[in-house]
Amino acid sequence: MDSLPNVARRKRKNPWVSASEVVIWLLFAVLLIPVGFAGYAVGHYTSIGKPPTTVTVTLAGPDQTNPTPTTTSAMTTTSATTTSSSGGAVAAGKTVFASAGCGSCHTFTPAGSSGTVGPNLDTAPAMDATADGNMPLAAFIKQSIVDPNAYIAKGYSSGIMPANFGTSLTSTQINNLVAFILSGTQR
Repeated sequence: MDSLPNVARRKRKNPWVSASEVVIWLLFAVLLIPVGFAGYAVGHYTSIGKPPTTVTVTLAGPDQTNPTPTTTSAMTTTSATTTSSSGGAVAAGKTVFASAGCGSCHTFTPAGSSGTVGPNLDTAPAMDATADGNMPLAAFIKQSIVDPNAYIAKGYSSGIMPANFGTSLTSTQINNLVAFILSGTQR
């Protein structure tokens, strides 16, 4: 037996993992799992998909002399845009009000208009929405713009207000106009 090389006489190493290697792998797994979970949690809860914040905004006339400011609940994700519960931007609605010629027929203090052909928008929408089956005010204002003959205010006749605003204005312009009227209507 002396003729066998030295290599064959040595004991073969166990092909299985040693105890120290098992400890290292367990330590790695024990540390990796919490770090991975923490990374997931931080990434998940700071992602872009956060829900919008609810902000309460008190609105008054342009010169801040409106005797009864109204409070509207607003959904917004930026502080640069003021929106109303109808989803429109109040400042943009004022522009639509002026460009569509609403002030030539309607009295509306926030717009500085004093038309008498149509109802007074400072007070009429709230009263008419109640008279029209207690309809939500924003929905009533939108319906009055898009389908003006759906409800005719007391003392007025059908066909006075143009019926084409539902097609001549975009849905964004309509929402902005609703937000503007809603912001200045006394409830």
